[in-house]
Amino acid sequence: MKIRNISDWQKINQKALRELFPDSQMRLSVGLASCGIAAGAGRVYETLQKEIKRRELAIQITKTGCLGFCGEEPMVNFYKPGFPLLILHRITEKDAEELVEVLARGEIPEKKVLGKIEEIENFFGLETINFGKGLKNFPHLNDLPFYRKQKKIVLRDCGFIDPENIEEFIAVGGFLSLLKVLTTLSPAEVIEMVKDSGLRGRGGAGFPTGIKWEIARNIPSEKKYIICNADEGDPGAYMNRNEMESDPYMLIEGMIIGGYAIGADEGIIYVRTEYPLAIERVKKALAESRKYGFLGKGICNSKFNFEINIVCGAGAFVCGEETALIASIEGYSGRPRPRPPFPAEKGLNGEPTVINNVETWCTIPVIIAKGAGWFNRFGTERSPGTKVFSLVGAVKNVGLVEVPMGITLKEIIYEMGGGGIKERKIKAVQTGGPSGGCIPASLFDLSVDYEGLQKSGSIMGSGGMVVMDERTCMVDITKYFLSFTQEESCGKCIPCRRGLEYMLNILEEICEGRGKMSYIDELQEIALIVKQTSLCGLGQTAPNPVLSTIRYFRQEYEAHILDHNCPAGVCKPLIKYFIDPTICTGCQICRRICPTGAVSGEKKQAHAIDIVKCIKCGACFDACKFNAVKVE
Repeated sequence: MKIRNISDWQKINQKALRELFPDSQMRLSVGLASCGIAAGAGRVYETLQKEIKRRELAIQITKTGCLGFCGEEPMVNFYKPGFPLLILHRITEKDAEELVEVLARGEIPEKKVLGKIEEIENFFGLETINFGKGLKNFPHLNDLPFYRKQKKIVLRDCGFIDPENIEEFIAVGGFLSLLKVLTTLSPAEVIEMVKDSGLRGRGGAGFPTGIKWEIARNIPSEKKYIICNADEGDPGAYMNRNEMESDPYMLIEGMIIGGYAIGADEGIIYVRTEYPLAIERVKKALAESRKYGFLGKGICNSKFNFEINIVCGAGAFVCGEETALIASIEGYSGRPRPRPPFPAEKGLNGEPTVINNVETWCTIPVIIAKGAGWFNRFGTERSPGTKVFSLVGAVKNVGLVEVPMGITLKEIIYEMGGGGIKERKIKAVQTGGPSGGCIPASLFDLSVDYEGLQKSGSIMGSGGMVVMDERTCMVDITKYFLSFTQEESCGKCIPCRRGLEYMLNILEEICEGRGKMSYIDELQEIALIVKQTSLCGLGQTAPNPVLSTIRYFRQEYEAHILDHNCPAGVCKPLIKYFIDPTICTGCQICRRICPTGAVSGEKKQAHAIDIVKCIKCGACFDACKFNAVKVE
């Protein structure tokens, strides 16, 4: 059925809402985004299907996306009319069998309940979705530390609706903002609303979104383009992937609104091939959007025509830079071009082109629905709204968090993240991907916004946040990030091509115990040259890890050079492993796990390590339960 007007939309909305949360039937929804699938959610889904069918139970079983708490996957939502929605976590195949057995008896599951949800806020002027009250034994999901300070705008429906079902998206208000735009707002009014909201591009530099749109709108041209930059390549970053896997329709709606605003009739989603599930779901969503009349000619019975296609990139990190991305779409090697002119003036095929990332496009429908004033109530004056971060690394609670701009690193890492694993002391956090900086724990009161992070020597980037503890060597981690950017550099400009290689060579010398004190000043000098003279954002930001670690962790560089010592016990040429005989119990775990047979000793007697055979892999150190294996 093609939706032509608000009346058509309302009919589907009411029908889909009844099916999404039926009045007389239980429903199980399994989180089947990449994080859930990796943890075994696919097998859980199959087990639930099989057991429900075998017992001939009237229980719906559906797919959903990720609720953000990736470390607690696989997750299953349980809905029973009149009761709060229950979120079950860390569900195994055995748990799935037991769950169906409990439901067959007509009971409420009590095992492995993470939390409950009594209602879901609706941003689109519709009634709040109320599930029910009660079940006092279970905590509210939003009272858990991981969720308590989150404000979900982009992730509003992720983990609640089936990402492959357009009618479930409509049930929670999907495409209502598009209808509002097409029937009541002019392109200029849409742009003005986005400008007033203060929304800044969530892909890195934070350029004001509305101003970019206005530039493209005001350039006379018969052909204009909208592009979604979904080439998320930062190690540890997966916000955009989850948004496409869990709610692809919000991206599509945002892009259609953007096309209407600037006068474009074509949109392109540029996504890396390494995201197969996201690509599959976006393709399905595009096909369904055409079927329901949201893409194509005369969208929703208007005079506006718009189409979206997917272009899959080969995974080059540099194609996250907008001019390199455009070159890739045009069929050329992904290499940046000098700016100006900027893409909004002269982009794809020489025509005005607006490029924003997934998160930026997903925010647009809520701004249209709630208004600019509502949106900029959150965040700070210069950085309004919310931002999604992927919190990963040496932290207890890993996952996606959406927080108001201006929150502190301490709140994210210690409250939401739960602090260090095994109570280890957290040393630093790296924000902004391999081009970001490493911020020490002493600065965790820092406000998380564009200006605050930049002042500390880091960047917002697309939203990666990698936590590092006392077992991280800051010289070694700098070498890792620089090796990544050096390998991903397109090589077009000399400062980036030669400068990154030269700095990487110096870092390798330091990590291998051949460093000189003059190398530290040399690294800083080269880093500043690369930063100031490189052609594109990759080269201009690649030195950030070098500059920030020298700024905050200079003592670690000096220890490597002067003392031939790696304080974190990471750099292999500078360390050796030994076993403390006064602690060793002779349990033989280290002996069994050693890949080279370097550990010797009889059962229940102190063991020893042959330093000639030892390859310094650290397997014995990680395996020892008694802290008998030491690093010197």
